Amino acid sequence: MGIKVDLEKCIGCSLCVKACAQDAIEIVEKKAVIDEAKCNLCAACVEACKKYGAITITKEEDASQSDAASFKHVAVFIEQREGSIAGVSYEMLGEGRKLADKLGEQLIALLIGHNLHDSAKELVQYGADKVYYYNGSDCEAFRDDTYGTIAANFINDVKPSIFLGGATAVGRSFIPKIAAKVYGGLTADCTKLEVDPDKNILLGTRPAFGGNLMATIICPNHRPQMATVRHKVMQAAQKDESRQGEVIVQDVAENSIPERTKIVDIVKEVESTINITEADIVVSGGRGMQNPDNFKLLRELAEVLGGAVGSSRAAVDSGWIPYSHQVGQTGKTVCPKLYIACGISGSVQHQAGMQSAEYIIAINKDPDADIFQIANLGIVGDALQVLPQLTKAFKQALGKA
Repeated sequence: MGIKVDLEKCIGCSLCVKACAQDAIEIVEKKAVIDEAKCNLCAACVEACKKYGAITITKEEDASQSDAASFKHVAVFIEQREGSIAGVSYEMLGEGRKLADKLGEQLIALLIGHNLHDSAKELVQYGADKVYYYNGSDCEAFRDDTYGTIAANFINDVKPSIFLGGATAVGRSFIPKIAAKVYGGLTADCTKLEVDPDKNILLGTRPAFGGNLMATIICPNHRPQMATVRHKVMQAAQKDESRQGEVIVQDVAENSIPERTKIVDIVKEVESTINITEADIVVSGGRGMQNPDNFKLLRELAEVLGGAVGSSRAAVDSGWIPYSHQVGQTGKTVCPKLYIACGISGSVQHQAGMQSAEYIIAINKDPDADIFQIANLGIVGDALQVLPQLTKAFKQALGKA
């Protein structure tokens, strides 16, 4: 990007000076002079000088635009935690395989970790044609700068047309950093991915305006086309032990990548043994639970069913339960076989995180609560009275009484 003043057209009227919020322009000898160190290319001066057309902003064509044809194949970032592949990665492999097949291209997996050679080979069985595995002690635990640099170098070398990552805490942390490094277009929190094979354009669909509409976003000019995908909204890839592929191992030397952060300690939450994004059954509570002590009723039912405990934002904001249990647009997206909403009104923000559940049971005193609009079964009543009865009934039915 650059800004230029045409001295032949400039008459020194100072309209651009008045329009500049950065105080980057002054009139010298009846001509506008721009301090590019102060200018942020907001184009306010261009608009002010529209009558004379003396100021123009030019955009340098980067490699991602001029050489878009050289970008091919679909790449997926494989997230690992303590040496175990995250569930969202298998979902992206499944979706990435579909996109690659439509384009007639390869599916490439990017794995960053330490001593994960067996996992790298196994990714081929889950649909990858090639696996680029970056191995090193500095890669064992996630850190923004290290992972971001490796992924950006991978993209510049391999040049995938599409790059996918999970919309997890890790993905949301460093994938925007990659997009900035490689000038890729990023669509966040996608719930649906499609591809136009004729134009080689990724169509990323995501909820917008509180989940009230679905927006489909494209990136026609820049490569790679990048997207983060919500967990539990796409079908996971199935393992095929007969598949063959290539694993390319790249060793990362210790301290070879400047890192601005240091991991001092990792503190795990011990309250819940089941991750709500992985659970087949989620029992969630909201403001209708009235106080944190009543969340024991949710835990008792979840324990009987072998499920996890979730919550609405209202319960988290009230300090009744940690944020890691929050379901919704600003929390986690879940897709269990059974979701039981207890004392939750069902705002669009909460629905955005759980409406994909196969079966929804809602318990609420308000018969007009929004949650009943998407529930398969609604129980109008006080959750504090209904929950103990449900727990008792399930115990008897499951032989746990």
